[in-house]
Amino acid sequence: MPDLDGLSFEPLTPVSFLDRAADAHGDRIAVIDGDHRFTYHELRERCRRLAGGLAPLARGRPVAVLAPNTSVLLEANFGVPWAGVPLVAVNTRLAPGEVGYILEHSGAGVLVHDPVFDGLVDAACAGLAEPPRRVRAGAEYEDLLARASPLALTPADERALLSINYTSGTTGRPKGVMYHHRGAYLQALAMVGHAGLSPATVHLWTLPMFHCNGWCFPWAVTAAAGTHVCLPKPDPAEVWRLLRAEGVTHLEGAPTVLSMIAHAPDAAPLERTVRVSTGGAPPSPAILRRMSGLGFDVIHLYGLTETFGPAMICDWRPEWDELTGERQARLKARQGVGNMIACTARVVGGDGRDVPADGTTIGEIALRGNNVMLGYYRDPEATAAAAPDGWFRTGDLGVRHPDGYVELRDRSKDVIISGGENIASVEVEQAIADHPAVLEVAVVAVPDDHWGEVPAAYVTLREGAAATADEIMEHVRARLARFKVPKRVEFCELPKTSTGKIQKYVLRDKAWAGQERRIH
Repeated sequence: MPDLDGLSFEPLTPVSFLDRAADAHGDRIAVIDGDHRFTYHELRERCRRLAGGLAPLARGRPVAVLAPNTSVLLEANFGVPWAGVPLVAVNTRLAPGEVGYILEHSGAGVLVHDPVFDGLVDAACAGLAEPPRRVRAGAEYEDLLARASPLALTPADERALLSINYTSGTTGRPKGVMYHHRGAYLQALAMVGHAGLSPATVHLWTLPMFHCNGWCFPWAVTAAAGTHVCLPKPDPAEVWRLLRAEGVTHLEGAPTVLSMIAHAPDAAPLERTVRVSTGGAPPSPAILRRMSGLGFDVIHLYGLTETFGPAMICDWRPEWDELTGERQARLKARQGVGNMIACTARVVGGDGRDVPADGTTIGEIALRGNNVMLGYYRDPEATAAAAPDGWFRTGDLGVRHPDGYVELRDRSKDVIISGGENIASVEVEQAIADHPAVLEVAVVAVPDDHWGEVPAAYVTLREGAAATADEIMEHVRARLARFKVPKRVEFCELPKTSTGKIQKYVLRDKAWAGQERRIH
């Protein structure tokens, strides 16, 4: 055996991508944030000064950031790790009590926040015994950078804690998902490959950077030396303005964000193809067709906070180009296969064994690989329960097709059992979404005296469109078995998370108020 002590080895960290980008593309534009433009040389200098300013304030404790998609949050993805502490990017749409819980639970020593959240931060910190040191974006933030000496600490262990991302907490207190440097480095490279990023990339930030560290795209776009175009709020008119003015080539978002873009008054076919990565819910074939007609090439991704964002991708096969548009849309709506740095995704039954790859037998999607979390911060019990055999259980139900591609059928809690028949809410939603008047839809179980529970549809119509409940029901009846047809259709605005995911539990909880729904 040769002596390995002298061979070169560098712990993997996604922060190193900024050094490479600055060295190779330092004079090119890295960030566009309103009227501000920074080259990669300038971005690296700002991030290193941020690290130098934060390190003595944090004193080894995490640094939390509460900001929209501005250069401040982008810089934190590099500057905070270079300060040698974990980053806690906080959901900007949380209530004061939720923000306070995250600050306390994470033990954040510093909170960097945008001035628009002054009131939220005041309220969140009011009840804390040890509130973090606050740094306000703007003049105070710039003064911190100006006075600091550059710093760039690198981890000795690539599996050291990089960031803590808190889940939405829909079934209790949010859990802190721990990311390590190695996983984020590899996940970022997977996003470079699957999204086709390059130095020519102009990336529009329609996905919140606080969500799974922006699916690792802050590091991925930087690894490719592309340009980050910051967008504090995904206003449809501003999205279309930037698409045209800045020559945007890439963006991400939940299917609801795609609907917002596709049906905006300014929507019109583009002169070039824009790559769009979507996840958070299965995109309907209807929205995929609409986006394609406007010039967007949609890539369907699947993942969770616990998997650094997208762990699976519907990897497009060239032979599918010859299929009809309808068939292509159906294939593109699948969750697909593990991304290039993940283990092969499994679909397992209750006995822990893989279900047959017949496109029919339903099991739970289980994931493993370098892009699975270290665990839940300060919660060893939940960590042990999440991966009982080394495979992370997602809670999502799906099937594996003969070609190996996985298709999500439902969240386990979203399956509707009506009179002993299982109904996948996703299947009903996709049928309704094919109606030309429908913009968005959610289908949930509601109580029924005879059947126990039945499907109900909550529908948002496109602006200027009209449809009745009977028309929606008849539309589904022509496509699915009668027992899958919603027994009730309500037209309303759908509740959503800050990342654009429809909050079906809000609708379900309201329908079941005062009643107990059995657990499936």
